Amino acid sequence: MSDCLKYKLTSHLRLKLVLSCLLTAALVACSGDEGDDLDQYMRDAAKDVTPKIKPLPEVKPYLALQYNADGALIDPFRARKAISKTGVLQPNLNRAKEPMEAYPLESLKYVGLLSKSKLTYALLKTPDNAVQQVKLGNYVGQNFGRVTEVTDSEVVLKEIVQDDLSGDWIERISTLALQEE
Repeated sequence: MSDCLKYKLTSHLRLKLVLSCLLTAALVACSGDEGDDLDQYMRDAAKDVTPKIKPLPEVKPYLALQYNADGALIDPFRARKAISKTGVLQPNLNRAKEPMEAYPLESLKYVGLLSKSKLTYALLKTPDNAVQQVKLGNYVGQNFGRVTEVTDSEVVLKEIVQDDLSGDWIERISTLALQEE
């Protein structure tokens, strides 16, 4: 090999060696243990935070109570018979049922009002999406409910139901509010 070529290779190798040393020194300088401000902030941030955990609620001891200890209540798991009393208020069980008595009152919707020849009819929507007309005195629902008033906003019914405790027939006022669809 010529001297010139040896010199070029040597100088080229020296340059590579110097550059690699500088690069290594730069990398070693960046990997210091003290880190930068962000690392310091992250270490200090965890020290200042204290978790706020609510204490567990106090567990109250279980107190077993005997059902119907004084014998005043009727056993809910035993079948009861309806007591037939001859009160003043009783539904007429012998009359023919009207079509709107086949539906529970909760399943009917009051959807409109119709007036013709001084009579006012309430339009009730049944669960099968049919619309039926009822007027004052018609029976509606399964509790012997009779229409007593029809207004723009509601239909008022007087139902005759049997009291759960005494077995007597009592009157109850129920309403069907207007529902716009």
